[in-house]
Amino acid sequence: MNAGIESVYEWKGEIQTDSEELLIIKTRESLLNALTDHVKANHEYDLPEVIALPIIGGNLPYLEWIKNSTRD
Repeated sequence: MNAGIESVYEWKGEIQTDSEELLIIKTRESLLNALTDHVKANHEYDLPEVIALPIIGGNLPYLEWIKNSTRD
């Protein structure tokens, strides 16, 4: 988790500036919907940011570990 991220955004017609934390979660694509639902149900924001980025490569043993460490 990265704390102290400054976020600038428009919300309800006004520019907002807030200090936020950036949380990066690594999981399987098949678990993305459940993860998104969990974040939305537990986050204090009305519209929390949940995005998915494609992994196009990397350390194969590490990627296998992620696969084996998550459950469908």
